[in-house]
Amino acid sequence: MEVFDKIDSIAASIEKYSISSAAELEAFRIQFLGSKNEIKDVFGEIKSVPNEQKKEFGQRVNALKSAAEEKFAKAQEQMQSLLNKASFGDLDLSAPASDLQLGSRHPISIVMNRMIDIFARIGFVVAEEREIEDDWHNFTAMNTPEDHPARDMQDTFYLKDSTINLLRTHTSSVQSRVMTSQQPPIRIIAPGRVYRNETISARSHCQFHQVEGLYIDKKVSFADMKQTLLYFAREMYGEKTEIRLRPSFFPFTEPSAEMDVWLGMETESARRLTKGTGWLEVLGCGMVDPQVLTNCGIDANEYSGYAFGIGIERSAMQMFNINDIRLIFENDVRFLRQFSSLI
Repeated sequence: MEVFDKIDSIAASIEKYSISSAAELEAFRIQFLGSKNEIKDVFGEIKSVPNEQKKEFGQRVNALKSAAEEKFAKAQEQMQSLLNKASFGDLDLSAPASDLQLGSRHPISIVMNRMIDIFARIGFVVAEEREIEDDWHNFTAMNTPEDHPARDMQDTFYLKDSTINLLRTHTSSVQSRVMTSQQPPIRIIAPGRVYRNETISARSHCQFHQVEGLYIDKKVSFADMKQTLLYFAREMYGEKTEIRLRPSFFPFTEPSAEMDVWLGMETESARRLTKGTGWLEVLGCGMVDPQVLTNCGIDANEYSGYAFGIGIERSAMQMFNINDIRLIFENDVRFLRQFSSLI
């Protein structure tokens, strides 16, 4: 019968069809398995097949379709294998994966988190704010008006075409934001990155990190601040650490002081870090100037407080014996890998 001859002809075509490229594979699919394929056309002729041959016809058409599907699947698998080999060469995709090397905390993060943890134990709460700040919160609110000579202490990065918006020069701007938004008691620490237009060298950088603290309540005294900072120093540097407070000046505190910790003179590293004095300066501090409280809407007659600011880089360099601050910001994996055991 003619329709069976057509089936035999298509079967022969499927068997002889050569597939050696993706284009030929797609052409085969369209011809024998697509929505308008040749096998479908043959199956449509079932109406002309005598009833006693319909069963045989159906079996042969199904076998034809199975042959086409089998050849397509086999060719597709071979094609994928060739593509994989071209992509990966002699790479054995079944081989076990190599161990991934663990990352590590950055030394700045290690020191900052340690400081945060120390102050959190005595009730300080972390406060975070914007790094792009306005002049009022960064300077004026902190008792540094436009004509104040203290502005010369900090070379500021102002935004392009602006004399108001700037990259914050200290995290004291977080203190002014908090004081203008809530009333005492306030007990916060403000960790974060700050920016100053300074020459980059082994000991200074145009960006660095601070942790500033602020405590405001009724009857807060200088003695309260000293005891808090002594607790911090002994938790940070060792339980026998001694501190000293030297008179200093900051526009937002009065009286103001610099705090040093005693590292001693026993090691070469200690002598180098302390410039031969045995004392390492670690932070500035003081009692919050009443004018700062007034600027931020807090009654200076009822409340008092203290503030302090700690440089993270200096502590990290001392803790890990880093002799060049630039290493901290270069993201050299050889340098960072040294801290993997401190995760």
